[in-house]
Amino acid sequence: MFKKLLITCFLFSAVAHFSFAQKDPKAKEILDGVSQKYKTLKGLRASFDFSYEDLVDGRSQSQTGEIAIKGDKYHLKLPEQEIFNNGKTVWTYIESGNYKEVTINNASEMEDELTPSSVYTIYQKGYNYRLMGEKTENKVVIQEIELLAVNQGAPFKKVLLRVDKVNKDLIGWEIFDDQGGIFKYRFKSINTNADIQDDYFTFNPQKYGKIEIIDLR
Repeated sequence: MFKKLLITCFLFSAVAHFSFAQKDPKAKEILDGVSQKYKTLKGLRASFDFSYEDLVDGRSQSQTGEIAIKGDKYHLKLPEQEIFNNGKTVWTYIESGNYKEVTINNASEMEDELTPSSVYTIYQKGYNYRLMGEKTENKVVIQEIELLAVNQGAPFKKVLLRVDKVNKDLIGWEIFDDQGGIFKYRFKSINTNADIQDDYFTFNPQKYGKIEIIDLR
């Protein structure tokens, strides 16, 4: 379940009916603000919680991780897994016991996947959206915006974005599948002024010893 995490396609079946078919101007104003702030960031580092909940049988799983983002580059760290994206190449590194492997792909081949950087702009193409409302959690006012895909063939049918109203920070999102499951992502701590060197987003096999390399480019 967790091996692909953020860059997995999450290929869901088509949603039978969309509850709306327009772009809410209030939601767009919020999303534009979040996207514009993201573009001005020097770099972002955050720790996060990830969980999957099956609403049908009540099963759930959870995991924690760390993420660094700079423009279209990101470096995701999870137990037994790391994903590097330097804007051109994506390395997915997996370590289990004594086994180590890295799979290499062109970043352009993964443009349709929801990544730590593309989540800030996903609403700009192929989605309708609306502001669902506001709620307060730990004295933070959170605005919730629902996105529904325009085309039935889209890889993500429904996404719920959670935005810090005051700071205009994306603090979490949820992806709903058609089997009664919800993927949830929550930032726990965010540094939006992180100084991150570009080589942090490139996989260096020399640091990992003996490793199987699977080059799919």
